[in-house]
Amino acid sequence: MHMLGIQIEKLELCELIRRFLYDQQNPDSEILGSDANLSDCPPFSSRVYVYPSAVVTFYAPSDVSGLGGMHRERICAVPSWQKGPGRYDCVYIEKDPNLEGFRGLHAARVQLFFRITVNGITYPCALLQWLIPVGDDPDEETSMWIVKPDMRGGHWFSSVVHVDCILRGAHLIGVSGTDFLPAEFDHSESLDRFQAFYVNKYADHHAHEIAF
Repeated sequence: MHMLGIQIEKLELCELIRRFLYDQQNPDSEILGSDANLSDCPPFSSRVYVYPSAVVTFYAPSDVSGLGGMHRERICAVPSWQKGPGRYDCVYIEKDPNLEGFRGLHAARVQLFFRITVNGITYPCALLQWLIPVGDDPDEETSMWIVKPDMRGGHWFSSVVHVDCILRGAHLIGVSGTDFLPAEFDHSESLDRFQAFYVNKYADHHAHEIAF
């Protein structure tokens, strides 16, 4: 696991897994794993099995549920995509089913898909980098929410979640400023170079119905 943490530039991976296990084993605790004392989190030294992608199956709220109305999409988290730069897709994470639209969702970027087994229980997991809304309402000009990286201590805040928390993939568009992009800019750098992003609810009709 130490070598994996070095490879993905996340040396605190073991700590994040322990905090995830705290949440899994204490679902009714008032203290979240991210806030718990690390000494109170379960130890972890087992193997980590890494996967390049995950497949989600979903249907739009207006569609009639059934085999004909279901959609499938692959969410990737790989250091090289088709022999080119890495691809780390973004996703919607369920936050509060009682809130409508994007108010009931989180946006995050997947860094890693992996699986661990602890005490005979297998946990399919995702390591995420979180984004937070800019403002309490969508942008007036585009009707899209704007999010920005959740920076804490100068670093993009990360945590481990169960893959069941993932609703589907999300499409983010960089919020442009007044300057031109440099000539050497590559689209694969977008999520690392822009300071804020539109949550594209126009990507398809499912996104339009859940990210308003």
